[in-house]
Amino acid sequence: MSIRFEAVDVPIPEGANVIIGHAHFIKTVEDLYEALVNSVPGIKFGLAFCEASGKRLIRHEGNDEELRKLAIDVASKIGAGHTFVIYIRNAYPINVLNAVKHVPEVVRIYAATANPLKVIVAEVEPERRGVVGVVDGHSPLGVEGDKDREERKAFLRKIGYKL
Repeated sequence: MSIRFEAVDVPIPEGANVIIGHAHFIKTVEDLYEALVNSVPGIKFGLAFCEASGKRLIRHEGNDEELRKLAIDVASKIGAGHTFVIYIRNAYPINVLNAVKHVPEVVRIYAATANPLKVIVAEVEPERRGVVGVVDGHSPLGVEGDKDREERKAFLRKIGYKL
């Protein structure tokens, strides 16, 4: 058996974040939609889910057409069964991840980020692809010092995530 690997680039528009994960059933799309709209008032999003059997369609929903189209495009490039792609605006992954993880069909989250992202996909035979992992952001340049620690703490308080 031969395996071919591909790194799929995931574009992230200004002001958006992306969540990529794995689920297992056709109702994933509707359940993810409900999880998102019930988590953050005013959230904008688009989501796509690669069906792994039956018609094998890319199922999609959302309330923002640009983000929906982007999710469909990225899901198509990944092309791995049961993979989902969610783009969000007016919210951060931290605001929705617990709700997404608690959708009964969700198996795992691969990434939740606004950083440069690549999805590593393995193809084991024609029409059989799977996500092996992700490359999220960049490698570290050093170790946090006292000044960096203070900046981190100040930033979290500035954006309202700590008292």
